[in-house]
Amino acid sequence: MSAGTGAAGERELVRAAQAGDLPAFEQLYRSAVGLVYAICLRMAGSAALAEELTQDVFVRAWRKLPTFRGESAFATWLTRLAVNVVLTERRDRGRREARLAFSDDLDSLAPPAPAGHPGTALDLEKAIAGLPEQARRVFILHDVEGWGHGEIARLTGLAVGTCKSHLHRARALLREVLGS
Repeated sequence: MSAGTGAAGERELVRAAQAGDLPAFEQLYRSAVGLVYAICLRMAGSAALAEELTQDVFVRAWRKLPTFRGESAFATWLTRLAVNVVLTERRDRGRREARLAFSDDLDSLAPPAPAGHPGTALDLEKAIAGLPEQARRVFILHDVEGWGHGEIARLTGLAVGTCKSHLHRARALLREVLGS
């Protein structure tokens, strides 16, 4: 199949993939895998987990592709799917951790503490990865992905005020860690 470039080409690829054309879906995958991986990495804070989540996103995208109506760009739909996959994984992991509460090894399951040794050059990605989980999620969704507090609140189940508080905390911690 030969699809053009841009939005029209993307729509053509989506329609072909919805009809079961695997090579069309592969082209959609190749064009969006970097975006999805970046979202998963920023939200999960772990490259190995981000790779696993990226695979999950595309498996779900293939299954849910018939429900895509084209009211938004495919990348927008895929971004929302990726965020939902990461949040679902976090919820599921939280439930598993709660069942393992008796274990002495829970510290190994926690996200890494932020590094902030004087003289250490931290880049923004490392600083974001070091944020507390909720603050990192809200920061990424708001400041990186451009979502509004209402959207974030609906997606995460947090109150709008709580989202704003997490964003404020994330920004303050980033300023502190990055020395700005």
